Amino acid sequence: MDRARLQDLLDRETAEAARRGPRSRGAYGRAEHLFGRVPMTWMNKTAGPFPRYLATARGARVTDIDGQEYIDFCLGDTGAMAGHSPAPVAEAVQRRFTDLGGATAMLPTEDAEWVGAELTRRFGLARWSFSLTATDANRWAIRLARAVTGRPKILVNSYSYHGSVDESLIVVGEDGAGAPRPGNVGAPCDVTLTSRVAEFNDLAQLERALAHGDVAAVLMEPALTNIGIVLPEPGYLAGVRELTRAHGTLLINDETHTFSAGPGGCTAAWGLEPDLLTIGKAIGGGVPAGAYGLSADLADRLLGRADLDLVDMGGVGGTLAGNALSVAATRATLEHVLTDAAFARMTALSERFAAGVRAGIEAHALPWSVSLLGARSEYRFADPAPRTGTASAAAADPALEDYLHLYLANRGILLTPFHNMALMCPDTTARDVDTHTEVFAAALTELTA
Repeated sequence: MDRARLQDLLDRETAEAARRGPRSRGAYGRAEHLFGRVPMTWMNKTAGPFPRYLATARGARVTDIDGQEYIDFCLGDTGAMAGHSPAPVAEAVQRRFTDLGGATAMLPTEDAEWVGAELTRRFGLARWSFSLTATDANRWAIRLARAVTGRPKILVNSYSYHGSVDESLIVVGEDGAGAPRPGNVGAPCDVTLTSRVAEFNDLAQLERALAHGDVAAVLMEPALTNIGIVLPEPGYLAGVRELTRAHGTLLINDETHTFSAGPGGCTAAWGLEPDLLTIGKAIGGGVPAGAYGLSADLADRLLGRADLDLVDMGGVGGTLAGNALSVAATRATLEHVLTDAAFARMTALSERFAAGVRAGIEAHALPWSVSLLGARSEYRFADPAPRTGTASAAAADPALEDYLHLYLANRGILLTPFHNMALMCPDTTARDVDTHTEVFAAALTELTA
């Protein structure tokens, strides 16, 4: 690739983004009371000199305050996988908040049992509890795993994503040993004191780590996502389950992003048998919501422990967790929006998206690949696609990513800013997908001219 040409194109698209967004640029410049000028500092992870500011969002479309409309394949990095403000969720929220009142009253609602039963139908775990985020669901699942096993350490895959969970911010270093993930902010202790790590798709490395006998749980995504999609090789996930059982270690599936694989995520699609499962983002239809599920045996073992304070100050829960509004939104999302039929349509569109991208890559003989996980697709700057998190991280190309993101955004298409991921929602259309195929092909033509 001609890097000088890439830089010229990136400079052109950056200037065009600035030209198209005077109101967003002004709002960003005036945001002097926000840390990093944004509500959350990760909002600065955007191609271009400033983030676009949201005005409206409906279905698979967002509009910024400069009046620019976008086909949204980002969808809140999975948080809006149900689409923006789906009508059944909006109606449920309106009814709970305005008609009935009581968004949060520290009292259960009947909706919660419906949601628990539906999550059991989809994922197979027998007992459920709620949180506001998947990060908190992971934190609480980790506490329960340590309590029931009496072991101190958690094992994760290198460059996996589990939110801001301290134990998860560990990677495989150059010497093959565990090392802090680069850039981690304010770690409470050396992460190797709390965690072990193994590469995704590496059963031998996992077995060596578990042989120490101090790992309470393996917390893993069934497929890596936030470092770029890394799919499991044949037999890998079955091997993980066999090894964890052999070493008395619990298995936690984090399905927050891999929910895209189908109505029951990878767990149902691939017949997995975790001891615990965590999920968040998409299940609330845009309203903050998360949940964790436990096997019946594990739940009974925990509830039978008189020494564990699961009611008051035991560190498992939050005042707003399981609030009536979030639970109502979750029920509406699961019952009426992210249905089995919706996932079938979304997956078909994702396959169409991947085929269009693959055609563009092949037309220009680029050494890239496409990875597909149900309703989620992603193009990678490597062929074959990386098989581990460390290899996936090494395949990143920030300048190339920024060029593609800006080229698409300047022509009305948004991808997830953290990588080249496109997600389908129930409102995404075939025309939306084909528009991306056409614009992506044009971007490659300019890049390789």
